[in-house]
Amino acid sequence: MKSVLITGANRGLGLELTHQYLERGDQVFAATRQPDSATDLRALGQQHEGRLTVLPLDVTSADSLRAAYAQVAAATDHLDILINNAGILPGHPGSGIDDDSSETQKLGQLRYEDAMQVIGTNAVGPLLVTQQFLPLLKAGHKSRVVSLSSGLGSLELKASGSHYHYSASKAAMNMYMRTLAAEAGHFGIISIMVDPGWMRTDMGGTGAALPAADSARGIIRLTDQLHAEENGSFVTWQGKPVAW
Repeated sequence: MKSVLITGANRGLGLELTHQYLERGDQVFAATRQPDSATDLRALGQQHEGRLTVLPLDVTSADSLRAAYAQVAAATDHLDILINNAGILPGHPGSGIDDDSSETQKLGQLRYEDAMQVIGTNAVGPLLVTQQFLPLLKAGHKSRVVSLSSGLGSLELKASGSHYHYSASKAAMNMYMRTLAAEAGHFGIISIMVDPGWMRTDMGGTGAALPAADSARGIIRLTDQLHAEENGSFVTWQGKPVAW
């Protein structure tokens, strides 16, 4: 049984990853900004009594990070897997960001405060979550850190004038976590960035072809099979390299 922490676990891919890890018998710590309203997570907890802990976590708050760490550390002496899934996409339903429309994501309407909120959550957040939980990851067995990125974060592939802040945040996250991988690798921790694909979720919309369950299944399989030489890599949910 592995000990797994998943951020942004209350919906979409995070919820599906939580479900699949529980189904295979692992202990899961599911982090969300508003646990009291995470009804789907609560239902999973009832189905897998004793193996799911739902905890509050705002990845942009130092106090919230410390409190989440204390709660996890009180329940386990190690983490085997950390999945940095929490993220926001302005202008999309289920993104978790207060934005009345996608108009503020167009050239001429871009705002500093929006950029800082998205980059703080999507890029700096995963770095600080990993830093906070590093002691437990060091104590884990062949620990893995998987940070959910996006093809929109690829400088080489980016060709559209859209999603300014989101694309930049994912590119920045890739650099943060690749840098962390070089240092955390000295402790035997493997850290990778994964493009989960365009999924049918609240954030991805109904036009997406990929079910979240398929992406989650691929990410779990990929995480289980990681080798040291893959540390710091950027790949798809199927394990194929993504251009930086």
